[in-house]
Amino acid sequence: MNNIIKTLGAMTAITAFICLQSCTEQSKEAPKEDKFVLTDSLIKRLQIDTVQGANNQADLNFSAKITANEEKMAKIYPMVSGRVQKAPVKLGDRVTKGQLLANMTSAEMAGFDKEAISSSAELRNAQRNAKLAEDMYKSGLASARELEQAKNDLTVKQAEDKRSKSILSLNGGNKNGVYALKSPISGFVIDKNVTDNMQVRPDNSQNLFTIADLSDVWALINIYESDISKIKEGDEVNISILSYPDKQFKGKISKIYNMLDNDSKVMNARVVINNPGYLLKPGMMATVQIATKNGASLPVVNTDCLIFDNNKYYVLVLDPVKKVRIQEVEIGRKFEDKAYISKGLNAGDRVVASKQLFLYDSLKP
Repeated sequence: MNNIIKTLGAMTAITAFICLQSCTEQSKEAPKEDKFVLTDSLIKRLQIDTVQGANNQADLNFSAKITANEEKMAKIYPMVSGRVQKAPVKLGDRVTKGQLLANMTSAEMAGFDKEAISSSAELRNAQRNAKLAEDMYKSGLASARELEQAKNDLTVKQAEDKRSKSILSLNGGNKNGVYALKSPISGFVIDKNVTDNMQVRPDNSQNLFTIADLSDVWALINIYESDISKIKEGDEVNISILSYPDKQFKGKISKIYNMLDNDSKVMNARVVINNPGYLLKPGMMATVQIATKNGASLPVVNTDCLIFDNNKYYVLVLDPVKKVRIQEVEIGRKFEDKAYISKGLNAGDRVVASKQLFLYDSLKP
């Protein structure tokens, strides 16, 4: 009996040992999770940027279009109907004040010519009648009423003669039924909508010529709603043109148009730019940089340091305890390669500027 008990105890002990040994082997075989460790040597190989402090001045970039100065521009419309004989000037030509732009033959001008001739003849008759009535009044052969009537008739004929001659001479009309369009100012032909032998009607809403003095031009800046509050009259601007990449044109905002375009949803601001040498041409596209005061001082970091994940921005900040920590930031605004941080960073903070995506994926929980 004692032997049986001893045999059972031995078997129990062996079984327990086997189970314990099996558990030990399983625990040894369980894989260990490798945790990423950021070493000092790795940090030394990273590019590090320092967050810069910023004053309340900010540079904003906008698109703009160069246009002629509307205050130094003349649009020329036909006053009569007719046929264009010749339009000697070409688009882009420089013209002087009074220079012939086009000649037209016009039946209306022939009628005006007839009216001018008739009014001149009637005026001469009225002058003779007035002189005769005055002489007769002095001789007692005419009454004061007859004299007054002759003088009134002379006044009417003088006004009619002046009117007919003004119509005839308007835009260079002469007594041969020819209508002459002449430039009212000196400048450049920036628009031409007429050709030789073209039929012209006065009810046509399109102007035949546009003459512009390009000694100074306008830059019309496109400002979106989000930036309207940042722009004011008097702000200094630098203007860059693709045609002259190494040259900048300077000016100040002289007018802000306080209305939005229904299609583009932008507001225009105007800059008057001196144009020596006529380098700037109407229709050119420009980039305008405006220095504005935003009333807030925000730290600045290079946009290459930012990490975008789950609709949020992050940076990797050097930390004396964790070496590198993930920091969520809020961006006030961006300008070119600069990000102005409204929350999450202070001037002087040091942030990782290389391999940050790899580090972020390795460090994030």
